[in-house]
Amino acid sequence: MRGQLTVAVAFATALILVWQHTGSGVPAHHLLARQDMPAVSNWWGLLLLPLLTWVSASRIEHRFKGPALAAGAAPGFCAGLLFGAAIAFFFSSGRADLCEYLMQGLLLLALFVPIYRAEAVLGFVFGLTYAFGPVLPVLVACALAVIGYVLYQAPRLLWSAVGALRRR
Repeated sequence: MRGQLTVAVAFATALILVWQHTGSGVPAHHLLARQDMPAVSNWWGLLLLPLLTWVSASRIEHRFKGPALAAGAAPGFCAGLLFGAAIAFFFSSGRADLCEYLMQGLLLLALFVPIYRAEAVLGFVFGLTYAFGPVLPVLVACALAVIGYVLYQAPRLLWSAVGALRRR
């Protein structure tokens, strides 16, 4: 699965870049959406998106075995994809304020849902890539994965430590 998915993502990315190149040109996106910051070309997607897909698919295959693979990974991927697409839509529509609220809500959600899992990160990046290119979503997703892991695991670790102290 990992190899086929990676090839499919690389092929789709190449097709989109060729289409952009023959049209208005391959866009570049400024860091933090500020013109005074460096711009990063969408050409980086040829490297980043297949690499992220390979790593994510490896993690997903490691966690789910056999027929449970698609059923186990699909909800997290779809949730990440929809969330990333919502942010991209609101940002492209000029409603950056809603993006801010969504990101704050995501951090609150991270206390209860493991947003750091590979399928959610991959879906999130795919959802954001059209509006922001591949580099910025990968950077944001990596930071959110670390923060999400800490927010999800810290209360559970604290709860188990309190339980261990009470059992003494």
